[in-house]
Amino acid sequence: MTITITDLTVRDIRFPTSDNLDGSDAIHVDPDYSCAYVTLKTDQDGLEGDGITFTLGRGTELCVAAIETLKRFVIGKTLEEITDDFAGFWHRICNESQLRWLGPERGLIHMSVAAIINAIWDLYAKHEGKPLWKLLADMSPQQIVDCIDFHHITDALTPDEALAILKENEATKATREQELLDIGLPSYTSSAGWMGYADDYRRELCQKYLDGGFTWFKMKVGADLAGDMHRATIIREEIGDDCHLMMDANQVWDVGQAITQMHELAQFNPTWIEEPTSPDDVLGHAKISKAIAPIGVATGECVSNRIMFKQFLQAGAMQFCQIDSCRVGGVNELLAIILLAKRFNVPVCPHAGGVGLCNYVQHLAAFNYIGISPSLDRVVLEFSDHLHEHFVDELRVEDARYRLPTMPGYSITMKPDSLAAYEFPTGEIWQSRSR
Repeated sequence: MTITITDLTVRDIRFPTSDNLDGSDAIHVDPDYSCAYVTLKTDQDGLEGDGITFTLGRGTELCVAAIETLKRFVIGKTLEEITDDFAGFWHRICNESQLRWLGPERGLIHMSVAAIINAIWDLYAKHEGKPLWKLLADMSPQQIVDCIDFHHITDALTPDEALAILKENEATKATREQELLDIGLPSYTSSAGWMGYADDYRRELCQKYLDGGFTWFKMKVGADLAGDMHRATIIREEIGDDCHLMMDANQVWDVGQAITQMHELAQFNPTWIEEPTSPDDVLGHAKISKAIAPIGVATGECVSNRIMFKQFLQAGAMQFCQIDSCRVGGVNELLAIILLAKRFNVPVCPHAGGVGLCNYVQHLAAFNYIGISPSLDRVVLEFSDHLHEHFVDELRVEDARYRLPTMPGYSITMKPDSLAAYEFPTGEIWQSRSR
């Protein structure tokens, strides 16, 4: 059956979380978790594809405008036209000869492309009657390779090398698929580690997540060293020495400052420091990595594209690869990044704060384990406990493990009432909904 995309609509959806969340990090002090929400209409009744790119409030309207500009790439196309030449389609939409000047393959344009690409994959999975992770798992190694644009990464990963990685794991995919259906994917919580919480409340949250089975905890650092050490002391007192503690500076430090701060914070035995400096500073991350070992460096949620990831991996500048489902150009580019991480033997630990990102990354992490990197050593997915009630395919995390979705699609379709309630008024840019 031929599926034709007849229209693309995009909405500015904003949740006023800055008004009711008392936690923050060192940089993003008033986030309103938001997204540009794309829906692909088709000529088949009831068959649509949804996709988002995640934002923090102001600026979502810019993504909406960019998506409106890019919609001509999909309207009138059949799903088969796109998926039969998925790498070529992806390259064309990411490299339109004039729009690419606004990137290329980074920032506003690339994040906007991600919403469209993610919606196409949602449509594809719904048409096949499978959750996205299962759609990917059922594809042949060659089909996966054919989805990837290898421009500018062949010095680190060629199509033949990617094919070899995928073929190596092909025969045992079914075993790992059943394992994940039985026990799920391991996760960590960042919900007890935000700045701004009262000490007693932080202790309560630690105990809540310990009781829920969590053994990996992440805290925010970077506002001031004394405050960081105070909060780390409280968390360690609650979770003990056997649990993992990770730290996240959200890009606030210069390179030398990051090294100095982490030498002080090393007494709390952190597994990693996340985003210790500018997300573009490959050599800075490499210097930090060398100076603070055996503490690892985790980064990636604000890394722009597969080429940047390639350089981080080549330079030994990340010990934990943190993909974000919307920062780069959607599923196709994320497949390239996950394969690059496997090539350099670096675990993929997805970023999943905000709205909808937990829904997305569960699919990506599941396929990584099933088809690319059959090990869960040092692999853990972020879990942020908010806004899940707005999605039709609501996230399930039990005993600190993501339970794989079974509903067809990419798990990002929002409930109609939520879309209606949180669609942001056109033209109102500089304030949150509730202010």
